[in-house]
Amino acid sequence: MSILIVGSLAFDDIETPFGHSDNTLGGSSTYIALSASYFTETILVVGVVGYDFEDEHFSLLHSRNIDTKGIQKIEYGKTFRWAGRYHYDMNTRDTLDTQLNVFADFDPVVPHQYQNAEFVCLGNIDPVLQLKVLDQIKTPKLVICDTMNFWIEGKLEALKKTLERVDIFIINDGEARLLSGDPNLVKSARIIRQMGPKTLIIKKGEHGALLFTDNGIFAAPAFPLENIFDPTGAGDTFAGGFIGHLSRCETINDIELRRAVLYGSTMASFCVEKFGTEKIASLELLEIEDRFQSFRELSRIDE
Repeated sequence: MSILIVGSLAFDDIETPFGHSDNTLGGSSTYIALSASYFTETILVVGVVGYDFEDEHFSLLHSRNIDTKGIQKIEYGKTFRWAGRYHYDMNTRDTLDTQLNVFADFDPVVPHQYQNAEFVCLGNIDPVLQLKVLDQIKTPKLVICDTMNFWIEGKLEALKKTLERVDIFIINDGEARLLSGDPNLVKSARIIRQMGPKTLIIKKGEHGALLFTDNGIFAAPAFPLENIFDPTGAGDTFAGGFIGHLSRCETINDIELRRAVLYGSTMASFCVEKFGTEKIASLELLEIEDRFQSFRELSRIDE
């Protein structure tokens, strides 16, 4: 199965209480693609980079069998750059600098050979661009979407149009409350699902994730880690593991959706253990499965 991923590619300057990392490869597409690459062989990425995105960065993506023909390289500008500092609790951060650079004029063009992709993952970009991508895809089996507060506040009508065409929506708890206008997450989920996506995932950071479907609610824990160095990209890494698992399922049902949440959580737990994409770019399949089983054991009760 093929997964089409559309989002940002970036360089990040990251500072946490436990260290810092400059010019770190990041961006939503990067995290999603690297994470999903452990589950399927065909990963297609659409994005834009500048002249500073070098061969070594493309080589990293190629090493995970990620197809980069959909990435536009603009030779007269720089790649999107972000700098941030995390607080001691690692749940809050300050954005120190944002330079959109070539991403400011990003106009997603889906190559002809990508337009038959069965699975589509729309990263955190302008919902107008998300709609433009969907207009170029022929008959996707499943569409997953992400967003952020900025688009909820500034492009709400476009976001609602996008949600009408989305199967699964992934957001965090703060975004869910903002979009729904209700502080209660269960009520928020009902309101948001009425906008279009039948399946909703609300991420709660260190408190795990909630899955809402027609058949009920599933709560997944967060993995208890001793060492957390950098939470950047954890949400995108979750999305990659989630859609990656679903892409290999013959039938997508509630059981597989729940497994997908655990695989997403598994990949996110690896992401935070090192800065940027360092950890998720060099995993072994066995350690992914071992941690997945550990997730399953966290809440298991034997009768």
